[in-house]
Amino acid sequence: MDIALFSPSSLFADDEGYDSDKEKVESHQSYVERKHDFPGMLNANLLWPGTFAFAEWLVQHQSLIGGRRSIELGSGTGALAIFLRKSFELDITTSDYDDQEIEENIAYNCRVNGIMPVLPHVKHSWGDDFPITGPDWDLIIASDILLYVKQYPNLIKTLAFLLKFYKPKDDSAISIMEKEHKNETYEALPRPAFLMSWRRRIGKEDELLFFNGCKDAGLEVKHMGSRVFCITPREATARKGTEQFTCEAST
Repeated sequence: MDIALFSPSSLFADDEGYDSDKEKVESHQSYVERKHDFPGMLNANLLWPGTFAFAEWLVQHQSLIGGRRSIELGSGTGALAIFLRKSFELDITTSDYDDQEIEENIAYNCRVNGIMPVLPHVKHSWGDDFPITGPDWDLIIASDILLYVKQYPNLIKTLAFLLKFYKPKDDSAISIMEKEHKNETYEALPRPAFLMSWRRRIGKEDELLFFNGCKDAGLEVKHMGSRVFCITPREATARKGTEQFTCEAST
């Protein structure tokens, strides 16, 4: 089994080694690498290609995640979540397969990279009953999690639960939405929403299998560009569209 490499310094680059024609992620953070062997077939020791692109995309679209309460599915090493916390002070919870070593590895990476207390973590195997009955995350993120086609129904089940049974933690999220409505300004993402970056190439049929499964589960899929997809509950998408139409019609 490959060793667990936690090297966000190379993932997110620094000023000297980050030269491109396109706008890239700029980070003045420093990170520490840890090596750890995981047993069995777990892939929590890997940084997938989508994480690189997703980090860049999120930096370029910071307005979408500001003030959000978020959870990452398939966190693996926790690199992306740690980056988002250190860079934007994002309220983020990590989550991955129900395995103690994964949780301990993420906690270790948090501590050595200056995240104290460590990020909250939820141990959850897709498709199982979610350990929290009232999910209050209005933003779910993930990168490169479509590798195992047989897990699509389980992943969709977990997504449907988190999106359809979302309840704001307090009045802050509600007040934000009310303020947006009053000022006739709308975020590009409804609450809740799932943002996913997918860069590992799979067959078109397999990709459609996941997206069609989402639609069958009452979820809407929208391509945001750069192979970033937004998935929302169908009723939330319809409600947002109606509210925006009403607002525009009244102007």
